[in-house]
Amino acid sequence: MNWIVHLSGEIHTDWRQQIIAGSQAAGLALTFTSAVTDHQASDAAGDVLGEQVQSFWRDHQSAKVNAIRTRTHIHKCDLAVIRFGEQYKQWNAAFDAGYCAALGKPYITLHSEDIIHPLKEVDAAAMAWATTSEQVVEILKYVVAK
Repeated sequence: MNWIVHLSGEIHTDWRQQIIAGSQAAGLALTFTSAVTDHQASDAAGDVLGEQVQSFWRDHQSAKVNAIRTRTHIHKCDLAVIRFGEQYKQWNAAFDAGYCAALGKPYITLHSEDIIHPLKEVDAAAMAWATTSEQVVEILKYVVAK
């Protein structure tokens, strides 16, 4: 079985590449999906629908266009990894975790110990909480083992 793993959340570090490289090195049969990780491209996803005077409406259009991709990937995945980074609040990641929980999709949260409290509900619904990409790879090795 080739598992599909959706990588959601923070886009400012290389955590996705670390998980992909570690999984490949372990010989895991995984396909990875992700949201658009180019911040400017993501912010401009809805610009094709017309220029907006207010930033709220530009963000609204782009959020909906981005949601086409994200919701489709979450529906199709077997497992999601949801990363909460240090630099910004990832409200979109929290939304993705809630969406996974509502659909019954298992997910792993990936974040540092200093944000345990604000993520307590998100972590409570997760199947695992990891602090490093290496831990995520170890979990993937276990769950997809033959």
